[in-house]
Amino acid sequence: MADLHIEDFFKDAVKILNQLYLNFPKKSSVFVEDISGDDMPDEYGLHSPRHQACFGCMLWLQEEGYLRFDETIRQEAIDQAVLTQKSFSLFSRSCSDPRILEIIERINSEHQTTLSLDLQSNIHIIREIQKKGTSTQLAESMQRLLF
Repeated sequence: MADLHIEDFFKDAVKILNQLYLNFPKKSSVFVEDISGDDMPDEYGLHSPRHQACFGCMLWLQEEGYLRFDETIRQEAIDQAVLTQKSFSLFSRSCSDPRILEIIERINSEHQTTLSLDLQSNIHIIREIQKKGTSTQLAESMQRLLF
């Protein structure tokens, strides 16, 4: 059985990186609640573990060179964020990973769809897996891309 927090990490990473890809090259704010859902801080103002994990994902992506941002807005968002060249190149190029291509072929056959040849970049394939695949397929695909 997969570790759910790891699958949540990869779901968050996809949403964060996709949002920045859609805004590229413009800098934008990325709010934790837009990625992980609504959060209600406790009586001490502490966010839920899910909210904190999503914010941690944002910080990790920055530390590992996948995105840049100017500052954090408390633990609510990252401000003036943009993909790095590393991320933009990774998501823009055609997918060459045989396992990811196998996953998307399986999803396409289950849904009786075909991903157009002009949409076989990593970002388009990841979006399709996010929409139609399982969280385990998404986590495996993102792990293969990021590592």
